[in-house]
Amino acid sequence: MIARLRLQPDDLGVGLTGQRVRDRLIEDLRAAGIADERVLEAIRSVPRHRFVDEALASRAYENNALPIGHGQTISQPYVVAKMTAALLRDGSPRRVLEIGTGSGYQAAVLAALGLEVFTVERIGDLLRAARKRFRALGLHVRSKHDDGRLGWPEQAPFDAILVTAAGPALVEALLEQLAPGGVLVAPVGTAGAQTLLRLCKDADGAITQEDLGAVVFVPLLSGMID
Repeated sequence: MIARLRLQPDDLGVGLTGQRVRDRLIEDLRAAGIADERVLEAIRSVPRHRFVDEALASRAYENNALPIGHGQTISQPYVVAKMTAALLRDGSPRRVLEIGTGSGYQAAVLAALGLEVFTVERIGDLLRAARKRFRALGLHVRSKHDDGRLGWPEQAPFDAILVTAAGPALVEALLEQLAPGGVLVAPVGTAGAQTLLRLCKDADGAITQEDLGAVVFVPLLSGMID
């Protein structure tokens, strides 16, 4: 069930941010292989133009990544949909940790699905802007300014973990925070050679891995920026 968002008139959009353009994006995602109607409805309901700079709002419903400042991007809608569907494939996790809040769009899609979302961002300016968007839309998302590679151990374990930046290898601390039966979706690799992985942890802690294809993400960095 899709959570009810607190939408203002501007959230509904007009012209290149209006419903017709959003519906066209949903059809493009469906044609590209996104079959989970829960995911498509969440993406339809979240006003993506609110998560980019006003100057880029007219491009918000293109199926492209867009810059959000600080060398970061808001992910391509297809990638957001693919990663979200990968988390939901075997059911609906209750508690989800996101590494790399960025604009807040991916977290908003997860929260719109009714999940309990925890998100960590290393860049303070981005996190403050994302928090304002969450509040404006009436979304309850718990957020933390910290090094995402550390995860959020105080709130672990998580039923699912989603990483929105690519490291050269999986981060062991995140795997440790994944609950038995949980799913982790993360891009892994270096620039020009990244793969999206889906990992499942069984009841005994053993990990199975699936390759979901090539992707392009910003690098997963250590440390914090205020």
